[in-house]
Amino acid sequence: MSATAILRTARAAGLDLRVDGDGLVLQAHAPPPPEILDALASNKQEIIDLLRPGRDGWSAEDWQAHFDERAGVAEFDGGLPRPDAEARAFECCVVEWMNLSFERSPPGRCRACGGGDHAHDVLLPHGTEPTGHVWLHSRCWPAWHAGRKAEAVEALKAMGIKGPAKLPDDFGKNGGA
Repeated sequence: MSATAILRTARAAGLDLRVDGDGLVLQAHAPPPPEILDALASNKQEIIDLLRPGRDGWSAEDWQAHFDERAGVAEFDGGLPRPDAEARAFECCVVEWMNLSFERSPPGRCRACGGGDHAHDVLLPHGTEPTGHVWLHSRCWPAWHAGRKAEAVEALKAMGIKGPAKLPDDFGKNGGA
């Protein structure tokens, strides 16, 4: 059983779990079943990793909840078959990860190539004021963006959120998948 499944089982049994330093704190109104305690003990580090927030402020559990919510909306409100709804939810998670894990670069320098403004390829800001900007040449953006998307996919995969076998190149924009 995965750490995510163990965590769900523990919560369904009435346990409240939280991280305290390197420890896992359990609270319950009644003694939990021994098999749940054994599963928690043997998967303690994975469960702590699920509950501890990353540099983006979200824990793996938060990401899983976001994925489940997006998939549910796409399936039940959008009428998509479950596999398509999960593919759409994964795309939403990739975009959200890129927004929350945004890079910055100093003004006047391209984040990708390190170069400055050119007469026919000026630096353009990407991002919003609260998170800052990353400056890129238009010719540098596609490779930079593909790398960021690959980082997001790997980060989500490490948290147990699996995407479709092949992600669309454009996240459904401009008539794509």
